[in-house]
Amino acid sequence: MKQLTIFIVAIVWVIEMSAQMKIDIWEHTNNHCSVECRVYKPKDVDKPAVAVIVLPGGSYFWLDSSAERTMVGEWLADNGIMAFVLDYRVAGTLEFITHSRVLHRGCRYPDALEDVQQTIALIRSNAHEWLADSHKVGVMGFSAGGHLALCAGLWFDSPTIDVQVSLRPDFIVAAYPVVTLSNPDYVHLRSRRGLLGDKPSPQLCEALSIEKHVREDMPPVFLMNCVDDHIVKYQNCELLESALLQKNVSHRYLKFSTGGHGFGADDLKCNDECRQWKRVFLEWLDNL
Repeated sequence: MKQLTIFIVAIVWVIEMSAQMKIDIWEHTNNHCSVECRVYKPKDVDKPAVAVIVLPGGSYFWLDSSAERTMVGEWLADNGIMAFVLDYRVAGTLEFITHSRVLHRGCRYPDALEDVQQTIALIRSNAHEWLADSHKVGVMGFSAGGHLALCAGLWFDSPTIDVQVSLRPDFIVAAYPVVTLSNPDYVHLRSRRGLLGDKPSPQLCEALSIEKHVREDMPPVFLMNCVDDHIVKYQNCELLESALLQKNVSHRYLKFSTGGHGFGADDLKCNDECRQWKRVFLEWLDNL
């Protein structure tokens, strides 16, 4: 009986892995980095699917490994959406501890944005092969990943890479995102340090504060956070929504009273209130 159980588990694992593939987004390019992207394909796909690039949080120092990463990829695929979970470049835990970028550049802006733009280009360039809809490519980011997703939705016409396809996402999902890097009352200092180094200039902080650069042709935005978020202050989303309203950008903002931070797609980390974001997002996406 034990051997049979092991065999069944192994078969299930093989089936699950066959629905995924890993790609190195910088393979066959002049960029010498190696950045992994894991693709979660919906089952029984017979027509081009919506594609979503998933950007886990982690303060631009590390990447969440489960709730905002694998669980998101699996949830999207279960709902007929092709997920590209991107391990974009971050500063690293060692840098967080040692502050070694005082002596050398390390990973910092615009490295992560380059990774997102390269992934958008790959999806659109290989859409037919992967059975992805090149006109429905979105970005979904959590916490610092939300900041990165918003950056991709702002500076798509200022490419960091040489490509022949549009880098404009078709929609943006920002879950409890870092938004401002300049407002001293609401900035998440760890994320700012992870992205820009220990002593960023005020000009650079201003330049990468999302609320200061919202534009009328920005893709539709789905925004979500919780008032009791003690990591990234909920006012980040309020600053962004105010700017979206000013520029008349199509958006949906879910502000929950409770739920905290970092729950992603993990229902065990959610309460009854905040776990509703997944259902509302799928409805919003259907109506775009």
